[in-house]
Amino acid sequence: MMLSANSSTTAAVPESPTVAVLALQGAFVEHERKLTQLGCKTTQLRQKADLQQHFDALVLPGGESTVQAKLLHELEMFDPLQARIASGLPVLGTCAGLILLAQQVQSASDGRAVLDSASALSAFDESTHPASPVNGFRTLPITVLRNGYGRQLGSFVAEAVLATRTPSPSLSPAAENSLPAHTQKIPLVCIRAPRITALSSEVQPLIMLNDEPVAVQYNNQIGCTFHPELTDDDTIYRLFLKCFNEQKQ
Repeated sequence: MMLSANSSTTAAVPESPTVAVLALQGAFVEHERKLTQLGCKTTQLRQKADLQQHFDALVLPGGESTVQAKLLHELEMFDPLQARIASGLPVLGTCAGLILLAQQVQSASDGRAVLDSASALSAFDESTHPASPVNGFRTLPITVLRNGYGRQLGSFVAEAVLATRTPSPSLSPAAENSLPAHTQKIPLVCIRAPRITALSSEVQPLIMLNDEPVAVQYNNQIGCTFHPELTDDDTIYRLFLKCFNEQKQ
């Protein structure tokens, strides 16, 4: 499933990193293809020994968050990756990958949405760590609801634009300041998507849909409730690679 959109995948990023893609389960191949189109080198992380390879950034793909978390612990990959993320490794988490990053995870036991689209974000309390259905990294101070829109029948496609103050990956700061807002529509493929129900004040919304954040950034971490690897749009990947280039400066 690939959706077309305005895309500039033919132009390489300013400096191309080696990006590791977690390849334990889920849609990791699609991420590799997108990164390769942008001129990046990629490597797969399948076992603890793979962590000895050099990589500059990390992608956590969609799939089954509980399965991925379980395998990360069983294969003794969890602690080293958590330490690297906490120390500033640029990381992109999509769908299940976002759930792995989230500090707090909730789950609708029957798989149905427990929020209506008009619900406001609740206050994020970083001092609480409720029982979580996913033993993830907890490095991104947000709360997510697994299957927040429902299960497979709740999957959908939508469009949204970057938040007004989101830095453009292709413009200089001076040029960026001259623009009142971003207008390019970004396709959102949501498959059994989580919902972000609370976020710390330090977390920047990147994309909003129906007044809810569906992509956010916290320092070196970008998380999406949707699947950017399933469209021709590369905006999220360029924002992600911008994290790497800023570290190199």
